Amino acid sequence: MQEVKKQLEILLVNYFREQYPDFPKGKVVASESPDFVVKMKNKHKLGIELTRLNPANAVVKTAEMLAQIEFREELVEQMQELFETGSDEKLFVKFMFSDKQIISPERELAVRSKMVATIRAAVDGKDDGSFFHKILTGSDLPEGLEQVMIAHHPELKSSVWERSNNLGISNNVVDDIRLAIAKKDEKLRIYQKQQLDQYWLLITTDFLRADKNINLLNKIRNEEFESRFQQVFVLDLMRARVIPLIENIK
Repeated sequence: MQEVKKQLEILLVNYFREQYPDFPKGKVVASESPDFVVKMKNKHKLGIELTRLNPANAVVKTAEMLAQIEFREELVEQMQELFETGSDEKLFVKFMFSDKQIISPERELAVRSKMVATIRAAVDGKDDGSFFHKILTGSDLPEGLEQVMIAHHPELKSSVWERSNNLGISNNVVDDIRLAIAKKDEKLRIYQKQQLDQYWLLITTDFLRADKNINLLNKIRNEEFESRFQQVFVLDLMRARVIPLIENIK
């Protein structure tokens, strides 16, 4: 059985393939250094390396924020336990909580019950043999939750339920993207030992957001990034959006 990290990577690369219309046709094979190899009918091979966007410039958390995080993580754990009492489904679920409508302890039971019922309804009838994902928003959710992402892949043998942006929220997303690219660029020579035709880098993040009131997506698109990978992308999970950063195809 694949370890959980690899299972999630398989799910994420299939998420990317579904959202990116120019993903090449071919068989995606789990590998190491890089994480995946796409074998195409024309005998070309594409390597895809995955990395998670780590907020090196994370917003400093206050004691109140830390207490709220602990409460939310306990709520997520309880929701997973309640869901799994009546289902064997293996899901990857991300919860984005609202900072404007805070869930009080008095509402915890009601939120937990409604959210679990909503997730059960969302996955009812899905095809267990293929990739599945769904984004829940607005009236689908109890007050206090902004978005919930549900995903499944047949290779996922262990459920993962967690709070979105659980690594923190960045003060400088652009710098963090540059750092993620630079770290993987340092390892590209290792990946090139496989002598593949192309190498892509996929940076995944739960939800691109900034602490400051700026149009973050426009800012990212207007920046110039550099890499020795032929193509570099950001996959925003909660928006189901692929953001191309670099295209070195000649």
